[in-house]
Amino acid sequence: MLVAVYNCDTMRSLFITKDFSLNMHISSQLQTATTEEIIIQMKYIILLINIFFLLGLQAQESLSLADAIQKGLENNFQIKIAEQNIKIAQNNNTWYATGRYPIVDASLSNNNSFINQNNPASFLSELSSVGTGLTPAVNANWVIYNGNQFKINKQQLEQLELQGEVNAEIAIETTTRSIILAYYQALIQQERIGTLEELLDLSRDRIAREEVRQEFGQAGRFDVLQTQDAYLNDSTTYLIQIQNLENAFYNLNLAMGEDVLATRYQLSDAIVYDAPDYKLEELKKTLLEDNRNLQNLFVSRELGRIGTRLAEASRSPIVSLGAGASYDFRLSQGSGTTQQGMEIALDAVQAKTLNGFINIGASYRLYDGGARKRSIENAQMQEIITQLNIEDLKRNLAAQLEIALGNYNNQKRLLDISSTLVQNAQENLDIANERFKGAQISSFDYRAIQLAYLNAQQSRLDAFFNLKTIETDIIQLIGGLVK
Repeated sequence: MLVAVYNCDTMRSLFITKDFSLNMHISSQLQTATTEEIIIQMKYIILLINIFFLLGLQAQESLSLADAIQKGLENNFQIKIAEQNIKIAQNNNTWYATGRYPIVDASLSNNNSFINQNNPASFLSELSSVGTGLTPAVNANWVIYNGNQFKINKQQLEQLELQGEVNAEIAIETTTRSIILAYYQALIQQERIGTLEELLDLSRDRIAREEVRQEFGQAGRFDVLQTQDAYLNDSTTYLIQIQNLENAFYNLNLAMGEDVLATRYQLSDAIVYDAPDYKLEELKKTLLEDNRNLQNLFVSRELGRIGTRLAEASRSPIVSLGAGASYDFRLSQGSGTTQQGMEIALDAVQAKTLNGFINIGASYRLYDGGARKRSIENAQMQEIITQLNIEDLKRNLAAQLEIALGNYNNQKRLLDISSTLVQNAQENLDIANERFKGAQISSFDYRAIQLAYLNAQQSRLDAFFNLKTIETDIIQLIGGLVK
């Protein structure tokens, strides 16, 4: 029988890396070997893997689910963007941004002039002068009344800040959910490796036992080949599972926003198969209060109400107060020519002028073609649309919650059944192991019981992950992931 195996140098280059991680790519260097040589090679490979995992565990960082979530929240770019948007909204949320306070401007101007006048009717038939001046001024404008739009604008800015906070919480929820599922997926893949290692130990014992029986003529070559095939199949599954764990750690690092995806951890949280009970009415009450998408619509509804009030306030007159002061200082000098042709030099003249004013003005738009009326109607209709969206979302969320809770309770029952099957399969495997040693059952029956135990373990882990996924969705629906 022709088979492909790794030579020793290739195995070392494949499985040993700088950070003790495993590279599972297939090498192009292949050679033929007998079944016994394959068994030896596989034992060597698995021994290397176990050694490297033990060395790696000593150097790996311990990581709990809470620590993983904390890292992910610190690294996530969408959360950082949401935080910056909150800061922008906080900067905008001031009374000054509403126009409540006066606007004061200061100005400084330099006024230069040149005059060349030719007037035969004047005493000076020709006059030329050069002047320069400096005028500082201060002007203030203050809207005293505009239909209470100052207060309405402030309420709008507060709601926009609140909307930014809700959006940030939605980003936190999304990130947290991804990390939770990625963490439990890695934990499950790690647990599966333990089950496969247990089966490998049993398969190695079977090979040794069948080889001894063959020497004493109690077993044939067929029996030995069957046990060897079982070991090779278990070894293949084990190597594939190692890669599955590698991929799970990649996904976990990606969910946490880590730059180095190859980092490995010693997961400190344990799999707990006991699941809590949830009551539908309590969940619905919490959902209506804390669901982030629903809260976002509540903010949008309030913004719609504020928009309607702003549109209505535009019908009010605007009363404003204006005040200002300026100081004009000018210096001019020139020369002229009289009617008799005599040139006269004019003395330098300084002129100083102080101006000040305080004015009150009022304005009211008498006609705008119905634009304000249409704005009010549109704002009112937008309020209705937002309220309809709220009612629709409430109904959909209630349906999602009820379906999710039904799936959760059903998955709990499946997990309980799977746990019972694992207990039975474990007990059956222990009994079968003793009977196989006593030659009371065949190798086929013993192998079938081994596979039944493996399938029971895998089914329970799958049921657990499905349960955790549904539970995480329920907690997200009721807004519990942020808390």
